[in-house]
Amino acid sequence: MTDKEIPRPLGAGSKLLLDLGPLVLFFAANGFYGIVTATASFVAATAVSLTITYGIERRIAPMPLVGSLVVLIFGALTVALDDATFIKLKPTVANGFFAAVLLAGLAMKKPILKRLFGAAIRLDDEGWRILSWRWAGFFALSALANEIAWRHLSTDAWVTFKVFGLVPAAILFAMLQAPLIQRRQSGDEDGDGTGAA
Repeated sequence: MTDKEIPRPLGAGSKLLLDLGPLVLFFAANGFYGIVTATASFVAATAVSLTITYGIERRIAPMPLVGSLVVLIFGALTVALDDATFIKLKPTVANGFFAAVLLAGLAMKKPILKRLFGAAIRLDDEGWRILSWRWAGFFALSALANEIAWRHLSTDAWVTFKVFGLVPAAILFAMLQAPLIQRRQSGDEDGDGTGAA
């Protein structure tokens, strides 16, 4: 691999811009042009974001990849059929999928989060189990909240809920997991030691 081909990690600011940029564009475009045009912008911006991320890092993490694929599929359906129902269902489907995958991993005693983030975060088995339960619960509640929101709010109110409700809630929830991660850190190579409770 040459120096030009060596993947390099995105900086925190760049990553935030690539993650949140499409959502901000979605919100702004909805205010000016309506949900279908906003969705088309969201799909295009998501595709650009994925391309840039892959171009820099030479990889895309599984969860953002799945989330982006759901955006592309449901966004394309929204635009093609001129029906906002599909983009409104996207958070329900994506969050429900993530919750189901995490619960399946727990049922098989193979925490999926450990496979996804084990190289970056070292936790003991109990830490991965607790973190998986917490995120599964969060994703399930997010799916339920979205179902309630899109069925009872106007389209503009739902867009606001999605951008300024669901997204900040996920960021806050992730930050609230820091104490657990600190308590359950494992020093062994496999991340499956018996860290302090």
